[in-house]
Amino acid sequence: PHAGPVESKNEAAMSELVPEPRQKPVVPMKPVGINASLLGYIGIDTIIEQMRKKTMKTGFDFNIMVVGQSGLGKSTLVNTLFKSQVSRKSSGWNREEKIPKTVEIKAIGHVIEEGGVKMKLTVIDTPGFGDQINNENCWEPIEKYINEQYEKFLKEEVNIARKKRIPDTRVHCCLYFISPTGHSLRPLDLEFMKHLSKVVNIIPVIAKADTMTLEEKTEFKQRVRKELEVNGIEFYPQKEFDEDLEDKTENDKIRQESMPFAVVGSDKEYQVNGKRVLGRKTPWGIIEVENLTHCEFALLRDFVIRTHLQDLKEVTHNIHYETYRAKRLNDNGGLPPMTVETEENHESNL
Repeated sequence: PHAGPVESKNEAAMSELVPEPRQKPVVPMKPVGINASLLGYIGIDTIIEQMRKKTMKTGFDFNIMVVGQSGLGKSTLVNTLFKSQVSRKSSGWNREEKIPKTVEIKAIGHVIEEGGVKMKLTVIDTPGFGDQINNENCWEPIEKYINEQYEKFLKEEVNIARKKRIPDTRVHCCLYFISPTGHSLRPLDLEFMKHLSKVVNIIPVIAKADTMTLEEKTEFKQRVRKELEVNGIEFYPQKEFDEDLEDKTENDKIRQESMPFAVVGSDKEYQVNGKRVLGRKTPWGIIEVENLTHCEFALLRDFVIRTHLQDLKEVTHNIHYETYRAKRLNDNGGLPPMTVETEENHESNL
C-alpha cells in the first residue's frame, strides 16, 4: 500500500529533471496539383548573372607551371596557348644566358584581357630541370616552391585580420614535358611525377610531336599511359575527383584517348590557302599547330582553358591545398597565431 506515493514522488522528481519532449512543428502540406510555373516568374535564374558580374569585377587568377628539359619548347608552347608573349624567354631572354647549375624557379605575371574578362596569368618556368649529369632530387626545389605557395596562402588565411580576397599564388596546373623519344619514360620523368602528383595537378604532354610518325606517336602515347598506370602515378583529371557520371564519362575519354597530349608549339604565322595560321615550316610543308590532323595542341588548349580551367583551380583548392593545410595544422597541433618571431623561425625551417 505504501508503494504508490513513493513512485509518484520519484516520477515528480524525474519530470523536473527530464523536460517534456517538444512537439514537432506542424509542416504544412504541399499544395496538391499546383504547378510552380503557374505562380509566375520569380527571378531565381538571375543569380547566375549576379555571380558573373561579381567575378568579372574581381577578375581571375591562373598560375601555370612548365617543367621539362631545355629545348622541348616549353616557352613557345605557353606563348601559343595564350596567343601572346607570356613566357620568360619572350621577356628579355638573351642567348648567352647559360643553363643554371641547379633548378631555378622564375615566375612572370601578366594580365590578359579577352571579351571583357580579365585574368591575372602567372607562368612559372623551371630552367635547369633535368639538364645536369646528375639529376638526383632535382624536383625538390619545385616541390618546395609549390609548398611555399600553400604556406603563404595558409598564413594569410589564419591571420585574425585577414584580407577579403587572399592573393592566390598556388600552382593550379603543371605541364610536364616528355621528350619525344618514342621509347619509354625516363626514370627522371617517373620520379618527378611520383613525387609531385600528390601536391599539384600534373598534365603530361609529349613535346615536339612533329618529330614522330603517326604510328610512333600512337604507340608512344599508349606506352606512356601504361607506364604511368604501372607506377601508380595519377595525373590530372584524377579518377577519384570525378564528381558525377557526366564528369566521369568526359574525363575517362580524355584519360584513355587524349592523354598525354602530343603537341607542337609555334608563335610564327604562315599563309596557308589564303589563311594566316600558326605553324612550323619544314621542307615538305607547314605543320599547322591548331589543325587536329597535324597535332593535338587544340585539344590541350580546349582542355586546359575552355573546359577544365575552373576545375583545375577547384581541385588545387579543395584537394591539394586542403591536404597540405590539414597536415600543417596536425603537425603543429593547430597553427599558433603568427608573430614576428614564429614567422622568422618558420622561414629558417623552410
